Amino acid sequence: MALHLLILLQINVEEKIKTAPNNAYVIGVWIGNILPFVILVGLAYWMYSKAKNRRLDE
Repeated sequence: MALHLLILLQINVEEKIKTAPNNAYVIGVWIGNILPFVILVGLAYWMYSKAKNRRLDE
């Protein structure tokens, strides 16, 4: 079910960049694609540091 939704919501980034009106739009598309991964990495690091600190406090 989730895979079907993911396929339906896939956005063709290359097409957006080709039809971009200016460079600011291209930068916005790039940030919009990278931002979710940056947030996930930050969340993973925060969870890792919390677990590590909890283990050291015991």
